[in-house]
Amino acid sequence: MQVHGSCHCGGIRYEATVDPDHTTICHCTDCQKLTGSAYRVSVPAVEGSFQLLAGEPRIYVKTGDNGARRAQAFCPDCGSPLYTYAVDDPGIYGLRVGCIAEREALVPRLQKWRRSALRWTENLAGMAQREKS
Repeated sequence: MQVHGSCHCGGIRYEATVDPDHTTICHCTDCQKLTGSAYRVSVPAVEGSFQLLAGEPRIYVKTGDNGARRAQAFCPDCGSPLYTYAVDDPGIYGLRVGCIAEREALVPRLQKWRRSALRWTENLAGMAQREKS
């Protein structure tokens, strides 16, 4: 599936090919902090299909518990988290689903790091809802 992504301000744009069946949710505490939210939703871009079309993201490198270094790409102007990749092997890009125009089709199939999940994320069905703010 071809996807098109951009940051909130539109300064950075990209396109890539992804397999929607590989969309995941990560509940690890690093992803919680890096997104400023309860979890991260991402989909891997097929190796070699990712293409930056406009702009130059800023890169922050984090080291995971296993010692792996992951580059976190974000917009230097609006701060949108865009994608990640392994510093030592940048062949696969983990695209942040919220920045993808076709995000409705990217339904997560797997949850990772459930031991760090915030318990209130398990069932949001009973929560009050509004269609707009």
